[in-house]
Amino acid sequence: MIVFTFIGSLLGAMALGMPIAFALLVCGAVLMLQMNMFDAQILAQKLVDGADNYLLMAVPFFLLAGEIMNLGGLSRRIVDAAMAVVGHIRGGLGYVAVLTALVLASVSGSAVADTAAVAVLLIPMMRNAGYEVGRSSGLIAAAGIIAPVIPPSIGFVVFGVTAGLSITKLFMAGIAPGLMLGAALIVTWWWLARSESVEPLPRQTPRQIAVALARSLWALGLPAIIIFGLKLGFFTPTEAGVVAAAYALFVSVAVYRQFTWRNLYDALLNAAMTSAVIMFLVAASMVSAWLITVANIPDQIIELVRPLMEHPTWLMLVLMVIVVLVGTALDFTPAILILTPVLMPIVKEAGIDPIYFGVLFIVNNAIGMITPPVGGVLNVVCGVARIKMDDAVRGVWPFLLAQLVVLLLLVLFPALVTVPATWFR
Repeated sequence: MIVFTFIGSLLGAMALGMPIAFALLVCGAVLMLQMNMFDAQILAQKLVDGADNYLLMAVPFFLLAGEIMNLGGLSRRIVDAAMAVVGHIRGGLGYVAVLTALVLASVSGSAVADTAAVAVLLIPMMRNAGYEVGRSSGLIAAAGIIAPVIPPSIGFVVFGVTAGLSITKLFMAGIAPGLMLGAALIVTWWWLARSESVEPLPRQTPRQIAVALARSLWALGLPAIIIFGLKLGFFTPTEAGVVAAAYALFVSVAVYRQFTWRNLYDALLNAAMTSAVIMFLVAASMVSAWLITVANIPDQIIELVRPLMEHPTWLMLVLMVIVVLVGTALDFTPAILILTPVLMPIVKEAGIDPIYFGVLFIVNNAIGMITPPVGGVLNVVCGVARIKMDDAVRGVWPFLLAQLVVLLLLVLFPALVTVPATWFR
């Protein structure tokens, strides 16, 4: 009965049009009433406790770093470097989009911010070059969702805080799967680009390539600083966010000199608004997570999936299918916050490595950002490219399928995650 009360109250509040954070609070209040333990003071205290977490400070700093990169010219120089290296290949601008997304993913960890940056820079260029806009938008959207998988990932921060896992270990375990997602997009684009009649860009001379790489060296240095700093233990994930924001600001102001006080205001405002939404969601989810534990809901669900406990691969397949279905209706962060306290006890009971599960869980939820009808990243590229959602869906489906194949391989062969994770760790 408690399980149905939890699901029914949450879905009912969402059906009334409530924002997810308020729906989670309503769900928590209903559960407290169901268990005859309602106390507004406890509700408020758990809400405050949910946001009172040092690790969550990484979120606004990484968001700020991404905003500064976009406004300060770092993203533009990364695109120029990628164009100089691979722009002359057939379908070159598509490869530029994927490579740029991979680099940006290793800085901000926000799919929406990275997708917007790449889309603003490359969609007009791809349209003018003669590429089909729907397919180009689909590629950029699919490349954008790599951001929550490659460190520093805001998704890993939220999941790590909610699940009580090491964020640094999650970061290191996400590198290889993120690169696999990028490789899948490159292969898919290569297959599709064979039929493109677009003339590639002129081949750059070695001198021109060297100049482009030299101009982007400061921008390309930021991902290296973050990843090696985390691996060598120079700073924590939260401190890495501060380093990223400070470095991006220094390069934008002192090196590229494209950053103004007005840009700083815009960057701070955008990062603050996005951070406020995420922090409120996390705080509200902690109320529900606490009540889910008190109501013993995970144990009830464990009993339902008990027959699969002896078969971890089948259990992972079932869990991933559930997450895929939820991802079509819920956005990235709410899906993590709602499902994590329910699924983690099942994973631990089955003896599945929580870090391994966390990586697949984040990959799955990231893919949900390009699945209709919600598809937050799809909405971003539709707005930038000024195309209908139907066109974006038709353009993204080959890349969506390729990323689902990668997810399936990660389920069937856990070593694809666990072995590289030990290398990077």
